[in-house]
This record gives sequence, C-alpha cells and structure tokens, in this order.
Amino acid sequence: MNESPAVSRSRSKHNITKERLAERARFIRKETVRLARIAGAGHYSSTFSAAELFSSLYYGHLRIDPARPDWPDRDRFVLSKGHAAIGLYPVLADLGFFDPKLLDDYTRLGSPFGDHPDMKKIAGVDFSSGSLGHGLSIAVGMALAARVNGRAYRVYCMMGDAEQNEGQIWEAAMAAGHFKLQGLVGIVDRNRLGIDGDTEETMSIEPLEDRYRSFGWEVSRFDGHDLDAIMAHLDALAPAGVGKPQMLICDTVKGRGVKAMEGSLNWHVGNLVGKDYDAVMEELEAGIQPQESEGGAP
Repeated sequence: MNESPAVSRSRSKHNITKERLAERARFIRKETVRLARIAGAGHYSSTFSAAELFSSLYYGHLRIDPARPDWPDRDRFVLSKGHAAIGLYPVLADLGFFDPKLLDDYTRLGSPFGDHPDMKKIAGVDFSSGSLGHGLSIAVGMALAARVNGRAYRVYCMMGDAEQNEGQIWEAAMAAGHFKLQGLVGIVDRNRLGIDGDTEETMSIEPLEDRYRSFGWEVSRFDGHDLDAIMAHLDALAPAGVGKPQMLICDTVKGRGVKAMEGSLNWHVGNLVGKDYDAVMEELEAGIQPQESEGGAP
C-alpha cells in the first residue's frame, strides 16, 4: 500500500510539536468565532471543547492527502456531532483541501459550507452529518467496507456525549463489537453538557466506559484538552484488523478557552458582536495558560 505524501500517522512522533498542536487548536477557536460572525450565529462551545481533538487528529495523526481527497486508503473521519463543523472547515482549508478564501462566504447563499457538513460539496468531508446518532452506524459500515475490500485504513467517529442518548448509537456499538472492528475508533467529546443541560440530569450515560466495554470495545478515558495524553492514546491505537473496536472517551470542558463560555449552556449557539467579539478574540489570542491546561471536566 502506498503511503500518502501528506499527513500520516508517523508525523505525530517525528514532525509535530505540542506547541504546534496548541497553536492550531487556538486557530480553530478563532476561526470558529470569525465564521460565526459571518453567519450571524454559531456553535461556539461545542466546537471549543473539541479543538484539541481536531488539532491532534488532523495535524498529528490521520493518514490523509489533501491532493487526493478520494484516496482509497485514506483514514475516514465521521463528525457525528455535525454542529461542530464550523471548527472542522478551517482545518480542511488550512491543510489544502480547498481555498481558505471560500470560507469568507460561510453559510451565504450558494456557499457549500453550511451549519453541518455536506460530503457532496466539500472536499475532505466523509459524511454529511447533522441528525445526531447516525454517525457511528455510518462508521461501522465504512470499517466493514475496509475489511471486505482488503484495505487497512481506520475509521474515526467523533460523537457528542448527549448524543449517547440516541438508541442507534448502541445498535452500532453492538454491531461493531460483534464484527470485531478493530479499525473503528470512536471518540466521545465528554463535555457533560447537552442543549438541555447536564447530561447526567437529562439522561445519565455513566458509567460510559463500562457500557462500551460490555459491547466488546477496548476503552480508554483521558483529558481531551491534554495534547500529550491525546497523542499518546492515538499513537497507542491498535492497527486495523480483527479484534475489538476502540473507544476514546475524552473529558472536556464545553466552551474551553473563553472563561465566560466554559461550562455554560448560554453559548451552545450564540452570536458575538462589537466589543464582546473583540474581547473574545483577544482572550483566544492570548491562549490557554499552562496552569489552566491540566484536567478536563470534573
């Protein structure tokens, strides 16, 4: 199998520094704020909680090639929490999947970039997600297709934690365990808040590790803002093959990076204007201080 000349998993060990990944996470948050202003609203806090995960996956781990978005042996990434696409688009543009200038018309009439991703319009998007709960089923199908076609790519599916309330998630989890899809990697952005409030008050999903293990998954849990931990767990993933599907439960903070948004339901969807916009951009530019970067959600 030919290696991609672009991003490969080996870069996480050789060419990508922690500082670079942190800088790209800051870039993701700033671009999210900028694009939301163009649209008049945006999913700030759900995207901020996943910024380090996006950065680590796309700049340090996934085997992809922007020059060949349909490369058969590329890793697949399914953004099941499709409302965080506002943070994915800048990454794809930055890597060269399309001209970054196209994002200046985000959500405008005729733009391919909507609130949720469209795989038929945007290079680098593997699934048109939006309705929560569907992504893991799609990822199971992709992982099965890899086995049938004799290919060794991995399939990654990022889900929200409130999304775990969807019954289809557990049908897919059961199927993945049954078919021993070792090439399937689930990622739960465990920020503890859904649009209706605290996940444990709305519909408890804990003990999440035990639940996935009971369906035949290999499970790891760690701080989803700790870049060292993220990269260590990504590097430790088993190669695609027959075995257990792999689940990464990432404890995060909704709204991470902007103090007024952290742990708040008010910014699931919002609109920053005027001085508020400027203040948030200044805060993001300053970055998350080292003493604040340890530990995810309580």
